Amino acid sequence: MRAEMKDETQPSLNNGTFTQYFSTSRFSSLLATKDRDFLISPTGAQVKVADVEGKIVGLLFAANWYPPCRNFTQMLVDIYEELRKSISDFEIVYVSSDEDLDAFHSFYGHMPWLAIPFSDLETKKALNRKYDVEGIPCLVILQPNDNKEDSTLRDGAELIYRFGVRAYPFTKQRLEQLQMEERQKHENQTLTNLLTNHLRDYVPVACLVGKTIGLYFSAQWCVPCVKFTPKLISIYHKIKQSLGEKGEQQEDFEIVLISNDRDQQSFDSYFGSMPWLALPYGDSEIKKLARHFDVQGIPCLVIIGPNGKTITRHGRNLINLYQEDAYPFTDAKVEALEKQIEEEAKGLPRLVCHEGHRHDLNLVSDGNGGGPFICCVCDEQGSSWAYQCLECGYEVHPRCVATVDPDRRR
Repeated sequence: MRAEMKDETQPSLNNGTFTQYFSTSRFSSLLATKDRDFLISPTGAQVKVADVEGKIVGLLFAANWYPPCRNFTQMLVDIYEELRKSISDFEIVYVSSDEDLDAFHSFYGHMPWLAIPFSDLETKKALNRKYDVEGIPCLVILQPNDNKEDSTLRDGAELIYRFGVRAYPFTKQRLEQLQMEERQKHENQTLTNLLTNHLRDYVPVACLVGKTIGLYFSAQWCVPCVKFTPKLISIYHKIKQSLGEKGEQQEDFEIVLISNDRDQQSFDSYFGSMPWLALPYGDSEIKKLARHFDVQGIPCLVIIGPNGKTITRHGRNLINLYQEDAYPFTDAKVEALEKQIEEEAKGLPRLVCHEGHRHDLNLVSDGNGGGPFICCVCDEQGSSWAYQCLECGYEVHPRCVATVDPDRRR
């Protein structure tokens, strides 16, 4: 593969100057061809590949048609512009997977960095092969004047999501340092230092200490969020009611909205439907919390225990799987629920006829063809035991099966 890439970018021997430069330049072997020794800028100007030599270079693999790329790119633009205010040794090169030239121009028009020309399909393919790009957005970080493969960071997007500008200069040593700092922050984490902001005092953090807290990262513009929020409201009320009926005064559950809404009006409208608390729209702690908990997609429900430590970042999944029974979301509770499901499954029929489906459904589990799935009846996540159609992959929760006589099935 490397030999093929070298052949694709081998310069013409008739141009002595270009040949000499090409043989000693690391980035030219990646970003230039025998017919092109430049990149393009957002203004359309040609920028010599030689101009990025000696810099830290991020190769951004993305496309206009994929929404997560658009979201990540906006985040990256903010970080790029902040870094460029004080340093000049960092550059990004866009490697497009756009479907056509219009889409490329539309997307690249929002970027302040360089790009491989859209027409150079071979170079883009070679870069995708070299760095094994399997999904986008992908940010590959190349260090200057270092040809060692183990110095290349292929998870630059994750670094940006988690650490923002703090990830600079994007070396593995810096990553190790940041990871150590993150471990220390989580070990010393309390609800007070998570939610307290010296600029405001109207979020009653003191009233939340000692409770199980759900930090709900969500936004009105997000369709999955809008679908999940009514379910979460229902579960919230059921948990609060159950705790009240049990008279467990030492226990309580609360949720705090961490909004990703795009304007105050959207925030007010969305939050107005919720029975819990929220950080103010645009609060400075919101981005810090998203990075602290490595929130890469919404909706996301992070559960904080009464001691202020993180119980799980997968509260949404637990709500979908176990509803109000998931409370207090601890490993011990999840283990008990899994054992309960295993016991209940022993009494389930192995084969059922389900109303509205033309094939028989087989009872499956993780060990015999089952696994995580989305129930075709209630559209909620499932795992472990399920009734599955071996003909077409149709799957439902055992609780969602509507058993009928085979002769009456439609």
